Amino acid sequence: MKRLWAPWRIEYIKGPKEEDCFFCRYLHEKKDTVNLVLYRSNNAMVMMNYYPYNNGHLMIAPNQHTSEISELDDMTKLELMNLIAHCQKALTKHLNAQGFNIGINYGEVAGAGLKEHLHIHIVPRWNGDTNFMPVTGHTKVVSQGLKETWKTLYNYFKNLPDNTVSSIE
Repeated sequence: MKRLWAPWRIEYIKGPKEEDCFFCRYLHEKKDTVNLVLYRSNNAMVMMNYYPYNNGHLMIAPNQHTSEISELDDMTKLELMNLIAHCQKALTKHLNAQGFNIGINYGEVAGAGLKEHLHIHIVPRWNGDTNFMPVTGHTKVVSQGLKETWKTLYNYFKNLPDNTVSSIE
């Protein structure tokens, strides 16, 4: 059996948890550079993960505060899927991603850090991106800072239309 070790995430796990929903707060704050928000539309937003598994780890969240996929309208569900495609395209083009782990941690027992607000993780992967550092040194090597990565990816997302439902060109 293989194991995924992510000891750098212990800071998040043991750290204090926010009382409010940070997705909803980010939606209203409009501090995109500080909050690492890359894209907003009528239905969803894309942001970087402050505690990434890999450089370029993105999250897509619907604007509607819900933990249930079934509570989202069809247009929002379609936009979430199209945003996954946009994230893959941006990460491939700007960070040379060679593969992706894409998923939803649905519920607390499945690992959802914020179980009240549904969100999708897009984690870029590269051949050989795992090494001895996380296992033996309890250190994750991230090759680029969060702000630098945000600037790089923002250049892709700033040109998307407000509603991505119709196109992933």
